[in-house]
Amino acid sequence: MHSKIVIFDFGSQYTQLIARRIRELNVYCEIHPYNQLEVLKEDFNGIILSGSPFSVLQDDALQFPIKETIEKYKLPVLAVCYGAQYLAHVYDGKVERSSKREYGRAYLDFVEPTNKLFKNITSKSQVWMSHGDSVLELPPQFELLATTDSIPVAAFKEKNSEIYAIQFHPEVTHTSEGTTLLKNFVVNICGCTQDWTPLSFIEETVNDIKKKVGSDNVVLGLSGGVDSSVAALLLHKAIGKQLYCIFVNNGLLRYKEFDTVLDSYKDLGLNVKGIDAAEIFYSELKGVSDPETKRKIIGKVFIDIFQQEALQHENVKWLGQGTIYPDVIESVSVHGPSAKIKSHHNVGGLPEKMHLKIIEPLNRLFKDEVRRVGKALELPPLILNRHPFPGPGLGIRILGDVTAEKVEILQKADHIFIENLKQANLYNEVWQAGVMYLPVQSVGVMGDERTYENVVVLRAVTSVDGMTADWCHLPYEFLAKVSNEIINNVKGINRVVYDISSKPPATIEWE
Repeated sequence: MHSKIVIFDFGSQYTQLIARRIRELNVYCEIHPYNQLEVLKEDFNGIILSGSPFSVLQDDALQFPIKETIEKYKLPVLAVCYGAQYLAHVYDGKVERSSKREYGRAYLDFVEPTNKLFKNITSKSQVWMSHGDSVLELPPQFELLATTDSIPVAAFKEKNSEIYAIQFHPEVTHTSEGTTLLKNFVVNICGCTQDWTPLSFIEETVNDIKKKVGSDNVVLGLSGGVDSSVAALLLHKAIGKQLYCIFVNNGLLRYKEFDTVLDSYKDLGLNVKGIDAAEIFYSELKGVSDPETKRKIIGKVFIDIFQQEALQHENVKWLGQGTIYPDVIESVSVHGPSAKIKSHHNVGGLPEKMHLKIIEPLNRLFKDEVRRVGKALELPPLILNRHPFPGPGLGIRILGDVTAEKVEILQKADHIFIENLKQANLYNEVWQAGVMYLPVQSVGVMGDERTYENVVVLRAVTSVDGMTADWCHLPYEFLAKVSNEIINNVKGINRVVYDISSKPPATIEWE
């Protein structure tokens, strides 16, 4: 059994980042909403309370039975920002709204040098603040551990127990020794062993799949992306020929992707059948412009084709999926199910329709962990290092109705953009890139002729997990080169623009 840390989420944008930093220390951790205390029935080594957009002084502030939890489970606690203010508030310290929101860099003024949480952390160390409340006076049974140049209480602890609180974010890179602090908590204070590694995950997961599946057969829909490919390799390692993989060409894949990805899968020894269903998808999408309707049509046609193929195999009892941990977390938010911005392309009602059980070998992993496991399984770089690609593919990168002609134009433009990123050694610095086809025509001049053709948008973002993203500051010279190549080589495009919107408020895809 691995050591485990539980992170109770109060709605902070940084909660997943805390988990990822702890996982990078090879310590397993889980995120649960602040009101799911029943998870503590499992064996955990420590508790982390996240930050929150709320103020502890609001009437509707999120409540957590912290005194009872500490008394009952006697586990070490690290309370971060909102968690720290809530701890001080509940134990009768003084918490007030700051006269101005404290956001940005600060420097530790005083650090208690003998304390375990601050072991090997230097005085004047840079930390990152993001809070509207401040702890001004500590509760009687707590002691000061650190201050900064701007606040009197930056860290504190309960005198007679391992209950710690900090008013800065150790998980962000701007906190220069944040990893050291988190390691001090999870390893030195909670006593966690650092054995959560890709190889241990592979061994445990393969054994678990063997026990679950037994002699049954499994079907899995491959997309050509990292998640489904790593899921397939894990299942293949566990059950071999009992796994049937289906790769459907929906006509909305990237340039020549169907053939190149199929070749890659064959080299891995996977039992894969490719189905070219492009014309069926185009026929069903004809004349449809609404983004949600397009998504639903693409999902439904995929299910119909997948089901038809899967039913040709005997003894199929399981449906394999490449679900990853952020998908699981986002399905249970602090306030119940998250607001639906757009439907996600997955297998929809397929498990119920075919009476299949679900097996999701990656549902405990973040994206970067999936890549590390994929590397350990020797997944080819062509697939391992690929940017994420939406399930509905180019269908949601073509604004308006989808036609084979538009797909071909977009595939060529997208291919030029991606290949240039690779040639300029920029591809791995970008989290996701692609081209959008707009239902807009503009006047242009080519040679002596007036043109009236389409506009495409280049989109490139940096991100950790896709939940938030910033637009990439690609060099002007690079953008000029890409624009020139697209306009000169792709008939039907006479204007290229660059999207400089971040997520939020924009999404990564346009539809």
